[in-house]
Amino acid sequence: MSFQNKTHPAIIASYLLAAAALFIVLHKGLLAALFSGLLVYSLVHVLAPPLARNISDQRARMIAVIILGSLIVLLLSLAIWGAVSFFQSDAGSISTLMKRMADIIEESRAQMPPWLKDYVPASAEGVRAMITAWLRDHASQAQTIGQEAGRTIAHLLIGMVIGALAALYDATTPDSDKPLAAALETRVVNLQEAFRQIVFAQVRIAAINAIFTGIYLVVVLPLAGIHLPLTKSMIAITFIAGLLPVVGNLISNTVIVVVSLSHSLGVAIASLVFLVIVHKLEYFLNARIIGAHINARAWELLVAMLAMEAVFGLPGVIAAPVFYAYVKKELADHDLV
Repeated sequence: MSFQNKTHPAIIASYLLAAAALFIVLHKGLLAALFSGLLVYSLVHVLAPPLARNISDQRARMIAVIILGSLIVLLLSLAIWGAVSFFQSDAGSISTLMKRMADIIEESRAQMPPWLKDYVPASAEGVRAMITAWLRDHASQAQTIGQEAGRTIAHLLIGMVIGALAALYDATTPDSDKPLAAALETRVVNLQEAFRQIVFAQVRIAAINAIFTGIYLVVVLPLAGIHLPLTKSMIAITFIAGLLPVVGNLISNTVIVVVSLSHSLGVAIASLVFLVIVHKLEYFLNARIIGAHINARAWELLVAMLAMEAVFGLPGVIAAPVFYAYVKKELADHDLV
């Protein structure tokens, strides 16, 4: 039986091993390590070919890949350190933001229509109690980004090192002619390609979203004589939350509209209208940037995220777009979709 046959035992075994590996990643909280490794691996593969074209010697090429991988790991580590430092500072503190939002909601109850007051806690303490209860209910789901932040950062660093080593191995080792090894390599390449398409595209979308939001908060509102608090935090949250398709916008929009209430109900409505317009633009960007790569619509990603959240909780929401793109890539390779 030819190895090219899609029913070859090595190919079937590679799919079973890939499925088991992805399940273990989600079940054991290793998603941060997987994604950081894929990020470094993808960046090396994007940046190495232009560099390799100018280097003919194999040993020099290997040294160049080592230096490139080390620089990528260093820069990403600095970015992680910078993000952690920002959200631990007064300007970016999540706890400060939550407390301020609770106070704003309490102070703004007089501006709210009667039908809305029934759904809003009567005091800041009530809002804080509601947030605390939600966090307690979802503590097990949020442990990789909350209670076990140190462990998550360690996973990120280890994953980046593994990704750099894997990229170096690819650059210096000939392709294997063993059936199972070759099939597993194809699974890894497809997963990396799905990750690159989704994450790189979503970073661009999140950056565009954050730029428009920054212009609105830092330029448009001040020109109108309106100065909102926590502007830096809102811009940072818009970018970071925007890395999650669909649900990220809901998170950042809620924060911006609530903080806008600190000035007036009219500003909150204006902010909501602005966000709706921006996300209409973003809808077309999603269709063009992400949909064009994996032929997936927003509702498909949302269904995948809901299903993964039901099974794996918060890590499932984060993993869903990449895993969905990977599965769709494998199905497309077999002419099934």
